Amino acid sequence: MTDVPEKYAHLQRWAFGDNPKLADELLALVLIGKKTASCGALWQYEQENWPVPKPGDLAIVLDGAQKPRCVIETTSADIKRFDQVDAQFAHDEGEGDQSYAFWRGAHEEYFTRQGRFSPDMLVVCERFRLIEVLTPAKESVQ
Repeated sequence: MTDVPEKYAHLQRWAFGDNPKLADELLALVLIGKKTASCGALWQYEQENWPVPKPGDLAIVLDGAQKPRCVIETTSADIKRFDQVDAQFAHDEGEGDQSYAFWRGAHEEYFTRQGRFSPDMLVVCERFRLIEVLTPAKESVQ
């Protein structure tokens, strides 16, 4: 038995953020429809040999325990400088109070934790839509 429907078995799998708590928090925002965008450092895509998303791409989003929780579809993806990301994109990331100030502070901190931040760094700005919520496997009762 597989942990995802057969039609999704071939998809790339990943979690948001850089730790289980953040992965769960950001996933929850996707599942309620508040988070419809995300960004990542272009250098990290290159370093990890990740494909830059393009419209129509599907991916499985994992929770903090690395369990598949939903499928998203990329609707757009642009590469731009961090300091050129606009307030609408920050709002669509769905985090905190959805303000540009919150987004900027949280992402400066995040990219600094990753080892590299500068206002002119290139980021991949992806917009997506939720395609399907995957039912988590039944946990055993203890």
